[in-house]
Amino acid sequence: MISCGRLIQLAILLALSTATHCGFPEGGLFPILEPRATPDAPDGYTPARVPCPKTRPAIRQAKTLSTEETSWLELRDNSTFPALEEFLTRANLGGIDIEAYLNGIVTNGTTLPRIGIAISGGGYRAMINGAGAIAAFDNRTTGSTSEGQLGGILQATTYLSGLSGGSWVVGSLYVQNFTTVESIIYGSNAFLGSLWQLDDSIIEGPNDLSVTRYYRELYQDVQGKVEAGYNKSLTDYWGRSLSYQLVNASDGGPAYTFSSIANDTEFAAARAPMPLIVAIERTTGQLQIASNSTIMEFNPWEMGSFDPELAAFAPLKYVGSAFQNGTIGRNGDCVAGVDNAGFVMGTSASLFNQAFLQIQKADNVPEFLLKAINNTLADIGDENRDIANWPNPFYKYNPKNNSNADSTILTLVDGGEDLQNVPFHPLLVSERQVDVIFAIDGSADTKTRWPNGTSLVATYERSKAGVSTQNNEFPKVPDQNTFINLGLNKQPTFFGCDTDSSNSSGPLIVYLPNAPYSYESNFTTFDLEYSDSERNQILRNGYNVATMGNGTVDSEWPACTVFRDTVGTARRTRQFPTPTSQT
Repeated sequence: MISCGRLIQLAILLALSTATHCGFPEGGLFPILEPRATPDAPDGYTPARVPCPKTRPAIRQAKTLSTEETSWLELRDNSTFPALEEFLTRANLGGIDIEAYLNGIVTNGTTLPRIGIAISGGGYRAMINGAGAIAAFDNRTTGSTSEGQLGGILQATTYLSGLSGGSWVVGSLYVQNFTTVESIIYGSNAFLGSLWQLDDSIIEGPNDLSVTRYYRELYQDVQGKVEAGYNKSLTDYWGRSLSYQLVNASDGGPAYTFSSIANDTEFAAARAPMPLIVAIERTTGQLQIASNSTIMEFNPWEMGSFDPELAAFAPLKYVGSAFQNGTIGRNGDCVAGVDNAGFVMGTSASLFNQAFLQIQKADNVPEFLLKAINNTLADIGDENRDIANWPNPFYKYNPKNNSNADSTILTLVDGGEDLQNVPFHPLLVSERQVDVIFAIDGSADTKTRWPNGTSLVATYERSKAGVSTQNNEFPKVPDQNTFINLGLNKQPTFFGCDTDSSNSSGPLIVYLPNAPYSYESNFTTFDLEYSDSERNQILRNGYNVATMGNGTVDSEWPACTVFRDTVGTARRTRQFPTPTSQT
């Protein structure tokens, strides 16, 4: 087995020359993509009946990946192959024939390397920091394929997961048909210019919409859902507000669903990674989230969990239908529209329901909206302010293991409430065969609001306890004090390099914690307003964290990253690249 130390030595010998420019590009040309996904909800935010497909929707056991994901992976593997080859070749790793190495893997019938990127929670701070990393990994970003850069990792990535604030950047990019971060930030004169305008607080609404109209639209959207017979929660109001910043539609896109991503051109053609949004199931009456709680995922086709207490998935588009014991009755209707994109992102970040309640103190809030919010609080109780109420598609399904089998409501909460603030969980599912995970951690673990590895420790402890039986092992990590004492919270760190490859099935972890490379980006988690300057500085700092200042902090970093991608595959395939010549 090749050690990480040996790889670092080799990387130093073959290092790229130091780049002179440091930071996210100030602007430039960007590709013109389709402006947004296709709204496909039948009646805006209100769930409504739709014709059932020929094969009626049903709950499936989570023993394998869905047929949709399996078919999509075949396309994606074909797409990531040239992207990975180009990225590895560009690193100029002297003497290693990258093409021969990758072709050898294919010839031997082994799955190509699969990369995952996980964007942590942490409010707008984490969203923007994560956007900076995504921009650094995206070869569509101006200058991202020059020396010292990591452009192309995104194109070689199979899965992109987001949690809470991280779900906002993931969801927002996909609802815009997987557009670029650069398109949004520098799109003031283009169709994406209205997005991520964070100086317009969700409490006040967008500048181009009167406060009165904004509040009325929030009220009417949620009221329509209630009148259709569905339970509401504060997350409905919060998710609708969030959509005005994240969805490219003047009305906040009430008809844009997360399941519609499956039909978007970029994703359907497997030219984009698969998005995964994470939330946590909270059983009725439970106030504290346990470390072994069921972790739910949303992907373009399904919602559900591989965890043993549920181990089932529901078709996301039809999740509002009256499922019972895994099926919709013969005379039952199919219902669509529950999986509003903002509601999915709001669910993953339901901890912010409390921040949204600042609206009660804002000026000019109409009485009808305040009354509706107060009625919601009265219905759910103060202890349930952080919940998102979903119709339970797993009603009466597998009651032996399913703790919510007797409830028609599925109660979900913020994906980071179990301390696993980096969404590793869906990337550890063994069937997905992820080799390397880039972990973008924008958490505020310390008193000064920087990460200290808490999320990695929580995931490692859960893995060690064997809670998620269908997941690969998570590599051993030190405790939080050691993280800080060794400075691992201020620099990229690789975990899993010293694992015995003959026994471990787990991925390598490339840990990228938020740190002040070019800007003090440690804003408080519940800050709801950011100027364009603050937004751009945080984003630029996130770009610099990912690239180590475009190679100016450590010129060996891009080559070292390439070797991690390579060794991640080598550990699974047992095929290590050998230089054809020594330099």
